[in-house]
Amino acid sequence: MNEVSQHTFQVLTKRPERVRALESRLWWTPNIWLGVSIESEQWLERLGPLTATGARTKFLSLEPLLGPIPGLDLSGIDWVIAGGESGPRARPMQVEWVRSIRDTCVRGEVPFFFKQWGGVFKKRTGRTLDGRTWDQMPAVAAGTCKAVPYRAVARRSSAGAPTRMPSAP
Repeated sequence: MNEVSQHTFQVLTKRPERVRALESRLWWTPNIWLGVSIESEQWLERLGPLTATGARTKFLSLEPLLGPIPGLDLSGIDWVIAGGESGPRARPMQVEWVRSIRDTCVRGEVPFFFKQWGGVFKKRTGRTLDGRTWDQMPAVAAGTCKAVPYRAVARRSSAGAPTRMPSAP
């Protein structure tokens, strides 16, 4: 991933504490984004380990959204994706949950992407919220993001250029 900077990799996990444990072996280049899944308030504990990483772009995947997430703190978060569950046993998502998240993003100036309402017939339910689609992306996708300090793990050559990452022990 580090060697193909023309591509953006969105790494999504439910175990951000594991990423933290491996972080000394990782090289967070701008094209590697890290996100966590948070389905309801019960899983907000995943937020802290995410924001503690050296990833330059951090995002939340609030899907399938299975409950409200009151008091969502978006400090250190660059993007939020929300969406409902789909498939034959899809659990319903309430419009109030999505509006609350969207409003929190708007207040915090965090890009918001609404993926889908979900359900058994997700194409019929669509992806509009209050009469419009929400397709916002982090500014880094357009190359306009300010540089974010991070702990460089890569070794540097005598000329100062990054070299290949050392092999894991």
